[in-house]
Amino acid sequence: MSSPTLGGPVRSFRRPEPPAKPISVPELAAEVIERANRDVPADAALRSVLKNARGLSPVEAEAISRAVFQHYRWFGWLDADGPIEARLEHSAELAARFDRDPVSFSDSDLRAHTVPEWTWLHVEAPAHWARSLQSAPRLWLRVHPAYIEELPQELEVCPGPFAGSFLYQGSEDLFIHPAFQAGEFEIQDLASQAVSLVCAPRGTETWWDACAGEGGKTLHLSALMGGKGMIWASDRAAWRLERLRRRTARAHCFNYRVAPWDGGEKPPTKTEFDGILVDAPCSGVGTWGRNPHARWTTTPIDIQELVEAQRRLLTNARGSLKPGGRLIYAVCTVTRAETVEISDWFTHTFASEFEPLPFANPFSPQAPVGSPLTLWPNDTGGNGMFIAAWKRKSVA
Repeated sequence: MSSPTLGGPVRSFRRPEPPAKPISVPELAAEVIERANRDVPADAALRSVLKNARGLSPVEAEAISRAVFQHYRWFGWLDADGPIEARLEHSAELAARFDRDPVSFSDSDLRAHTVPEWTWLHVEAPAHWARSLQSAPRLWLRVHPAYIEELPQELEVCPGPFAGSFLYQGSEDLFIHPAFQAGEFEIQDLASQAVSLVCAPRGTETWWDACAGEGGKTLHLSALMGGKGMIWASDRAAWRLERLRRRTARAHCFNYRVAPWDGGEKPPTKTEFDGILVDAPCSGVGTWGRNPHARWTTTPIDIQELVEAQRRLLTNARGSLKPGGRLIYAVCTVTRAETVEISDWFTHTFASEFEPLPFANPFSPQAPVGSPLTLWPNDTGGNGMFIAAWKRKSVA
């Protein structure tokens, strides 16, 4: 029994919780930047911070994301040793000035500060490539053929250069949109879509997506094949193939098989293919407009190591082609060593087995055919991409 007091019985009480700390966009953006490093990409750090932040509105989440990527986009202009908050403020000012008056930044200044100095020893780029890296990247969709007529009525989009390609201009979280969940569209960069168009697979063929990753190009190949034929999808990482399975299930893609492959001499199947796509691991320099953090973590040593991997993948994949089959090499980078030098090496090394295969540029189908092809962001509005193709010679 409680003891009587002047105020009546003693009652237990709970100490009120302190009010929630107001959300600070600069503080959370600074936390992302503090976590990001060579081993933890900025987008992974961003996802982690946003996931753990309570009471965050979509507008605030977007503001944090924008602040982080502006910081890395304009990092070459910032005092790297200064406080993060000051760098965030400065990068926001530079971004606003670029949006308002882009010509106030000279090409020479952009070349000097947009990317690390070593870049120009490895990349022969058009004059406006550096400028194109400073604009916010465009978000491209690839719509399933069955929904091309109706989906644009649900989303803020405008048509792109390819059938089924659309530029997204809205602000919704597309990953939770009912149409995305129903498999009606994919989020896929234009340059990535161009690779599958160069492959030009037919529904009567069997293809091998040798470095399938999480399956973006596997899905596009399947759509181009009308869900017919067969695609073997390989990757060395089991977790990527598991994500591929989830993506294909959502997209109602069934004409594929998964076969792990580490790039070694033994192929994942004895099947002979009509076409093989080697979308090889690369330095990703072509994605630096979309992924500015990588500009400051990628090194020339990475390029050297990746060239060895690219050569090994092409060498070990080539034997699985039928006579007359097509081998497509694609990388989302623009360094000489990973693009034209790889293409020249393969052409000369395997001249007795393969011949270059000319193809039309998907962005300029009326232009003369050729091979290889470099796609620049300032020309296409997508990532930078390199594509080369060969045909296996028929048996004499």
